Amino acid sequence: MKTFVTGATGFIGASIVRELLRDGREVRALVRKGSNTSNLAGLDVELWEGDLRDHAGLKQGLKGCDTLYHAAADYRLWTRDPAEMYRINVDGTVAIMEAALDNGLARVVYTSSVGTLGNPGDGTPGSEEMPVSLADMVGHYKKSKFLAEREAERFVARGLPLVIVNPSTPVGPLDIRPTPTGKIIVDFLNRRMPAYLDTGLNIIAVEDCARGHIQAEQKGQVGRKYILGNTNLTLREIFAILAEITGLPAPRVRLPYTPILLAAYINEGISKITGREPLIPLAGVQMAAKFMYFDPSRAVRDLGLPRTPVAEALQRAVEWFRQNGYA
Repeated sequence: MKTFVTGATGFIGASIVRELLRDGREVRALVRKGSNTSNLAGLDVELWEGDLRDHAGLKQGLKGCDTLYHAAADYRLWTRDPAEMYRINVDGTVAIMEAALDNGLARVVYTSSVGTLGNPGDGTPGSEEMPVSLADMVGHYKKSKFLAEREAERFVARGLPLVIVNPSTPVGPLDIRPTPTGKIIVDFLNRRMPAYLDTGLNIIAVEDCARGHIQAEQKGQVGRKYILGNTNLTLREIFAILAEITGLPAPRVRLPYTPILLAAYINEGISKITGREPLIPLAGVQMAAKFMYFDPSRAVRDLGLPRTPVAEALQRAVEWFRQNGYA
């Protein structure tokens, strides 16, 4: 039997594919027509052209598979058409889960986000069980992922053997877009990061995040959530590590939050008129108001989640971005 992976051309999805292949698994990857498949180049993977909103097509694509990793998502801090993000993240999740249920799959792993979880924001780590609501979600990406996670939980109630994983902030190779965090690294390498906001993130090596998905499939409890994270760091600490790796100076100026928030609102207004991505995404600034710290102890304890030192993960990210012409 084969393992079906959505989002396989992306950052986390391509890393999941590589981990599955290392385990000797056969992989069928969902790819959109015309999508960039460079992350899968040279890999022994069956490419299945389809669309997350095509239930009939997905049902056909899952035939002969016993496991699904649903890692596909529209991950942007700004979009000209928010409805499209909900169609992919929410409606697409419903469609692929319906297809999985129809095909009687033995196991499904759904890639959510720590952004859907409760978080005090004051440096106290959030957890899988911390209370949270849609009103706590900042921006359309988090809102759409929160709603998609609720849909995934409904399928558990319908009998789908599904496990939810909530990655924190992965870093490493294959970040082709790049993600917002990858862009921070790229901007640092290109000396376009003169200052920073006082915020914090939980960082994990993307390879560990991918391995955590597989461990969730094999060891996770159906219906349970697992935070795939490693180390909580301030943005200043992240830049200090990058400075040590690269020899480049870390930004020393800490920006005040309120003027940056005002500038983000202005940028957002301009983008609504021009249709161009804002230089300062409002959702990103609003997220930075909280320290996005999380406690991954459940995944470490129950799944055996690996924890590569963050400095090594950042080193691999730097090397990959440099080797691939980003810096």
